[in-house]
Amino acid sequence: MANTRSNTPIEQKSCAFCAQHLSYIDYKDVQFLRKFASPYGKILGSSRTGTCSKHQRMVARALKRARHMALMPFVPQ
Repeated sequence: MANTRSNTPIEQKSCAFCAQHLSYIDYKDVQFLRKFASPYGKILGSSRTGTCSKHQRMVARALKRARHMALMPFVPQ
C-alpha cells in the first residue's frame, strides 16, 4: 500500500516479540522496558513500538508492575 502524499510504500512494523517467540516480558528488566516508555514516563503505543496487541498488553502490564515495585519512576526526574 502506498502513501497517498508521497507515493512511497508504508513499511509495516513487525512485532519483535512474535519474531523471537517470547511468551513472557519480565518486569525486572528495566533497561529493556525503557524502550517502551517515553522520556516523560508514558507508555508508548503499539503504533510507535511495532508490537502486536497481545504483546502490547504484556508490555503495559510489565511497565506498571515495574513502577509499582519502584524499579521505574511514575514521573520523569
